[in-house]
Amino acid sequence: MPATPSDNSPAQPAWRILLVDDEPTQRLIVARLLKRGGYEVEMAANGREALAKLEQGDFPMMITDWEMPEMDGVALCRAVRAKERGYTYIILLTSRDAIEHLVAGLQSGADDYLIKPVVEPELIARLNTGRRIVTLERSLRAANEENRRLSITDPLTGVHNRRFLMEQLPREIDRAARYGRQLAAIMCDVDFFKRINDTHGHLTGDEVLKWFANALKSGVRTSDWIARYGGEEFVIVLPETNVGNASTAAEHLRKHIAEQPFKLADQEFTVSASFGVSGWQDKVPQGATLDSLMARCDAGVYASKAAGRNRITTESQD
Repeated sequence: MPATPSDNSPAQPAWRILLVDDEPTQRLIVARLLKRGGYEVEMAANGREALAKLEQGDFPMMITDWEMPEMDGVALCRAVRAKERGYTYIILLTSRDAIEHLVAGLQSGADDYLIKPVVEPELIARLNTGRRIVTLERSLRAANEENRRLSITDPLTGVHNRRFLMEQLPREIDRAARYGRQLAAIMCDVDFFKRINDTHGHLTGDEVLKWFANALKSGVRTSDWIARYGGEEFVIVLPETNVGNASTAAEHLRKHIAEQPFKLADQEFTVSASFGVSGWQDKVPQGATLDSLMARCDAGVYASKAAGRNRITTESQD
């Protein structure tokens, strides 16, 4: 048997409803019915007050009167639909029972309507319908967000994947160029990774990559982001950072990685990486491209490996 609103428990908090009505007596009557049905009720006296409350909190459901001063229920529905971040199920209370009025209310963004005076069994039944719809909408939204997250995440290391890098970094470059901001990038490649796989096995190699990604995450700012470029290569994007400061950050990361040994069961060994840094001394110029930035970073990694590994090379952009 499906749960009713009165089945709420500490493990299942009461649903919050925003009740909007300019008439105090009517507001109290409906609020009492809602609380008896197991709902948590917040009240507003008009549409503008309701919008302010919606900005401040999460209300999965709203019941609003049609006839109100300042902003009536129809205008409130339109305003909510124009700016909502998460979906709010709206029931419109009205004494207007002509079909054209009901159609106008639904077209304004209301999901359902109730003819006044409100009858408790009908109110609870309509709310149960709204709960089912809100639950479905939120579960679909959560599933879509999880699918989006998985589509841009490297499954082994948990950092962003190459797809995200190739989509997001051009946007970062364009934004920095448009607003005259700084930007830099660091590319790093785990040294002798093939030897690690050959000596310790591919499962250990995977653990090294996860450990390496975590070491990078713990050594960068919250505004920076990391992507796995491919294999044992990673890219760190540093917004609001010039190439000189990015070089300093890369050296910090190099030491941070080299000075803490990798440990797994009875295995312990040192891991190092070669770094290539690129970016601009000043603001990003118009026409800057991802290809140019990545090419300079890659050239820096190649130079660091040629010079003996476990070092950084900076290739400043023109």
